[in-house]
Amino acid sequence: MSKEALFGKTLSELQSIVIDLGLPKFTAKQITGWLYQNDITCIDEMTNLSKNARLILNVHYDFGLTPSSKVQESVDGTKKYLFPAGKHKFIEAAYIPDETRKTLCVSSQVGCKMGCLFCMTGKQGFQANLSAGEIVNQVRSLPEKDELTNIVYMGMGEPFDNLDEVLKSLEIFTSDWGYGWSPKRITVSTIGIVPAIKRFLNESQCHLAVSLHSPFEAERKKLMPVENVYSLPEVISTIKNFDFGRQRRVSFEYIMFKGINDRPRHVKELARILNGIRCRINLIRFHPIPNTPLKSSDEKTMEEFMLALNAKDIRTTIRASRGEDIFAACGLLSTRELVKRENSDY
Repeated sequence: MSKEALFGKTLSELQSIVIDLGLPKFTAKQITGWLYQNDITCIDEMTNLSKNARLILNVHYDFGLTPSSKVQESVDGTKKYLFPAGKHKFIEAAYIPDETRKTLCVSSQVGCKMGCLFCMTGKQGFQANLSAGEIVNQVRSLPEKDELTNIVYMGMGEPFDNLDEVLKSLEIFTSDWGYGWSPKRITVSTIGIVPAIKRFLNESQCHLAVSLHSPFEAERKKLMPVENVYSLPEVISTIKNFDFGRQRRVSFEYIMFKGINDRPRHVKELARILNGIRCRINLIRFHPIPNTPLKSSDEKTMEEFMLALNAKDIRTTIRASRGEDIFAACGLLSTRELVKRENSDY
């Protein structure tokens, strides 16, 4: 039976662990330093712990790092890393280098249960939640980890469907005993799970991104089944009722589908429902996936849509597509075919 991992534990969790093991409470702070602020890979390298403490920890715990098992590189420099996540399970993380930003798009689940019409991860189906350690591991085990400027929770899965572990991972990233990142460098995306949005806004200082894709409930329902449970007016009302201050940002992700959500009436309705929210809209090209009738809006339509929204004082940009040739672009992350091949070997 495999031992539990230390990596991914919060300071409070480690304090409980060391007390249960009969070790001094201050040992927990020492362990966090080794886990998150030093480049070591095993418990024996925690040299300011007593030999007996290291022996006891080794009996009960593993260090808990998992290196990537495969990497693909796009012609545009984007890299997609494959990480094991249990037997016959895998997740993907996308490293996106730009001139001034080096961003890692991390996954929070193996697959996804939300069933959005435009997403390959959803077509894979849901297999498992990732632990905080498995989420943070995507950063810690990245060869380019020291170059990163930003982290976005926009990979496989719905982060707010795994909120406890996502919040723990954010605590590790932003605490002084952890990685010490500014929460302003981290954005967490959701399709709009209202209770989790409220909890996230109150328990974290990181930026929020909401997948919108249509300002009309009936249209959004066809694209995103979550609309049947948490309606768009509920989502917008929740955001309007929260004080984001001047430093924290909310953004809306808007994949553009030809003839579906790219008309002047959509611009008008977006301006209406977002009135009073200091936000930005990121327009995203749709990347074709199998067995869907959806098509992307053309470049001219997207540019006109962007200009029309900007004219209504809604800051809007078109997000550059990155890594499409290695299926690392928005909506394309999926390991379903890989899992099929792995299972066929047994």
